[in-house]
Amino acid sequence: MNHSSQAFITAASGGQPPNYERIKEEYEVAEMGAPHGSASVRTTVINMPREVSVPDHVVWSLFNTLFMNFCCLGFIAYAYSVKSRDRKMVGDVTGAQAYASTAKCLNISTLVLSILMVVITIVSVIIIVLNAQNLHT
Repeated sequence: MNHSSQAFITAASGGQPPNYERIKEEYEVAEMGAPHGSASVRTTVINMPREVSVPDHVVWSLFNTLFMNFCCLGFIAYAYSVKSRDRKMVGDVTGAQAYASTAKCLNISTLVLSILMVVITIVSVIIIVLNAQNLHT
């Protein structure tokens, strides 16, 4: 441990210079075990739950519901997101994580399927237009 010497000023008297006295401080670590002396020491441990941030994906679900609602998966994801938010407000972190996980999977599915449908539609329109031009020439 750290052993250091410090100078302390003793009471100065009148016009005399202060008398310095060297004191050596030692720091010791108390060993865990039975308390010293006759008085018993009681301790109380309170476990405080940490604030766990559970993303509820409400904004993503709302976006998918309004713009990419493939087979109503966006609406179902929104419902699970709201359930996740409700569980989080009550303090049920495990339930909130379960609902949030389901909402996330539904949102990913909605996004992928909707983008796939848009790409298939664009490719189909291009193929139809090109075939129609080839027939007229």
